[in-house]
Order: sequence, then C-alpha cells, then structure tokens
Amino acid sequence: MASKSLKGEWIAFPHKIATLEGAALRKAWPQLHQGDREPWPDARRVAALGDAAALPRKLADEELARRVQEAWRAFHSGDFQRAWTEGEALGALGAIVAAKAAGIYTRYLEKREARAVALLERAVVLAAGAAQTAPKLANAHYMHAFVLGRLSQRTSVLQALAAGHATRVRQSLEKALALEPRHADAHIALGLYHAEIVAKVGDFVARLTYGASGEAAVRHFKEALKLAPESAIAHLEYGNGLVAAFGERRRAEALKLYERAAGFRPLDAMERLDVEAARAALG
Repeated sequence: MASKSLKGEWIAFPHKIATLEGAALRKAWPQLHQGDREPWPDARRVAALGDAAALPRKLADEELARRVQEAWRAFHSGDFQRAWTEGEALGALGAIVAAKAAGIYTRYLEKREARAVALLERAVVLAAGAAQTAPKLANAHYMHAFVLGRLSQRTSVLQALAAGHATRVRQSLEKALALEPRHADAHIALGLYHAEIVAKVGDFVARLTYGASGEAAVRHFKEALKLAPESAIAHLEYGNGLVAAFGERRRAEALKLYERAAGFRPLDAMERLDVEAARAALG
C-alpha cells in the first residue's frame, strides 16, 4: 500500500527527454540496463517468478508485466513519482523500479531533507521485503543496498557505520553479485562502500574493522567500467570514489573520469542527471 506520508508534490524532472513510447522501451532496454542487468519484465518472466512476485492481489501475468513495464517507462522518462507509486503496488518486480526511482529522485531532485529520508526509509523496507520474498532476484538485493546506502549518506556515514548499515549494504551487494556476477552497478556500489569508509575512518581503521580499502574500491570501479564502459554513472562514481579514498593525490584522474562522464549522450532521465552531475563536478 502506498505510504500516505509520501503523497503530495514531487519535484518535476527539469529536462526534456525521450519518453520511450511503445516498442522504443523494449528496443532500448539492453543499453538502459547495462548496469543493473535487469531482465525485460514480460509475462514469461512474471510466470517464472510465480508466488515470489508477492502481489497484494492476483493479477494475470500479462497485466502485471504491462504495469511493471509502464512503471519502468515512467522511470526512464523522469516521472519518478509515477514510477514510485505504480512500482510500490506491484510486488517484488515493482519494488525494484520503485526503489530505483526513490534513490535517483532523492539524490538529484529532492532538497527537503525530511521528505527525502522518509522516502528512502520506505524504499529500504520495500526493497528488503522484495529480497525476502524473491531471494533469487539479484536486483532486489542490489536495490536494498542502493537505497540503504543513500539513506546512510543522508544520515552521515559515521552514524550508518555505528548502526551496522555498512555491513548490511555489503551483504546485499555480495548477494546481488553472487546471483548476477556481471552486475556493474553492484561493483560501483561496492567501490563506493570501500571509498566512503576509508574517507570517514581512515585507511588503517577501515582495513582492520571493515575490511575496506582504497585499493579494493579501485578494483570494483575498474570492473564496473569493464562491464559497462558506456555508463556515465560508472565514470562519475569512480571519480567520486578516488577523491573520497585518496584525496588530492588522485584528483587529476577523477577529473578525467568526470570529463568522460560529461561527454556521454544520455538515453534516459537518470543518465541525463548523471551527466549533469559530472558537468557540475568539473566546475
């Protein structure tokens, strides 16, 4: 059921972007999902999930597939509110698109701190439920890590470490990679996991207490670039991770990564926001 506290005005996507009507979404799907490896949500996929879809009420496979596709269409078109509200009501497959919408929206558009935190908290619960009911869905685990990581960044990394969020993030990412080894976005998130811990507690404590290091961050970022070489977010977060873990020593490398990210032609709303963030990082 949709959370009443999250209803109301959402910040509109501020750019023009293709809406991927009709067959355009299916055609663009492999490139749009090069990072998260989410399979096309057709009736066959829904049928394969069976009861793991965990719907609040029974829908025919074809209807559920159509509605999940529409939620993704809304996400890729920048209508994050519709992607959230529709995805939230569509079981495990819908939870994946809803959580991704929440993570992207709160990172780039939502400036009201309390509202962003409330949305992320709800997204964490939603994704955790999807991972529990459909444990073989790699992106259920990844999205749990994704939104929990975003929430941790909002509440401070140090608080998140004390609350044990970092361990849960890492566990979810490792589950996602065990199910889908070519999950570039999970490698990006693990790179940030290592880099942000080093940035907050220092290299020695990071290694000793959390098994985190700048070198491990770089390995994950490089793997992400190998898996998704045309991904703006892979380049952007690699640059952010270098600055977080190594500071000024590797800022020149980070700037080159930002330049690469800024030069991509975005295919959807998320990529447009990633590219704009890379351009902003260049000053």
